[in-house]
Amino acid sequence: MNFFHNDNKTAFEAKELAQWIAFGPVVFQVARVLRNSGILEVIEESATKGLTIEEIVGKVKLPHYGVRVLLESGLGIGLVVINDDRYTITKTGVFILHDPLTKINMDFVHDVNYKGLFDLDKSIENGKPEGLKVFGNWRTIYEGLSQLPPHVQKSWFSFDHFFSDTAFPAVIKHVYKNGIKNILDIGGNTGKWAIASTKYADDISVTIMDLPGQLDMAKSRIDQLGLSNRISFYPVNMLDATQPFPKGYDAIWMSQFLDCFSEAEIVSILKKCYQAIDDDKYVLILEAFWDVQRFEAAAFCLQQTSIYFTALANGNSQMYHSEVFINCIHEAGFEIAERIDNIGLSHTLLKCKKII
Repeated sequence: MNFFHNDNKTAFEAKELAQWIAFGPVVFQVARVLRNSGILEVIEESATKGLTIEEIVGKVKLPHYGVRVLLESGLGIGLVVINDDRYTITKTGVFILHDPLTKINMDFVHDVNYKGLFDLDKSIENGKPEGLKVFGNWRTIYEGLSQLPPHVQKSWFSFDHFFSDTAFPAVIKHVYKNGIKNILDIGGNTGKWAIASTKYADDISVTIMDLPGQLDMAKSRIDQLGLSNRISFYPVNMLDATQPFPKGYDAIWMSQFLDCFSEAEIVSILKKCYQAIDDDKYVLILEAFWDVQRFEAAAFCLQQTSIYFTALANGNSQMYHSEVFINCIHEAGFEIAERIDNIGLSHTLLKCKKII
């Protein structure tokens, strides 16, 4: 990946980008309101004919002034163009309106992150998620996830699941190809992986290990699906040094989980995994690393997602560079037996075996 090695912008281009950054919050909110208010939608419906501002006002039932300032801002952002006093939508406007990845990212940034990011500087200074106080007095967002406002929960889970939903169908055949039947799913969240596993083969059983609040959310869904006889639960605080991980599994699975922890915490969790599995068993890790992405936009999204971890999630984790993450694996006593990149939209599967 050669996305970040050279500065090829002219001075004029660099200054132009600097203005985009300076007005970044304005650009974001205008795009969101143009989307949510129906303005972009009614303009798109007009196709190449376009709409005058008076026609748009009539369709969306908003004040003329408000529509005017939004549209004029939208011109500068590049969401609409104007010809003969008629507005038409641009390709970027269409993506804002319809692209699933863009919509999920925008909702996640607004509902989960936006207010908390105001205290990013304090989070950097203190190594704590200082922005989390906009929702509650928890040490990490995971402790309070089940208590977040419903619309915030919805945006959080939509963001989290969007990426796993594309990765799970592609990775599941690699996980279960060597006769694994009984797997420990650490950080199983709402049970998506456990459910997918039981649907993949009738003889697979899964134990989800997570915080009690997380498991409560997973249990109700699994009970509804009638899978309680094949999916069990093990409540635990992963960072409690006095709590060992359960033994006797064919493999340990962690998907989009270890990025929720600092490097030292990753090593600590992996060392517990080391103690919990036999020498001939594997730890399987599914993660998205920003340095192995096929597209610069994908790397960009992962790099910016790291700031969510800093300001709101826990204050000390991120979407990692693969070398940093793999160093943690080695420090915990494992080697990489197999690596598969480009799974789903952005993921890598690491099959880890004990260094004997």
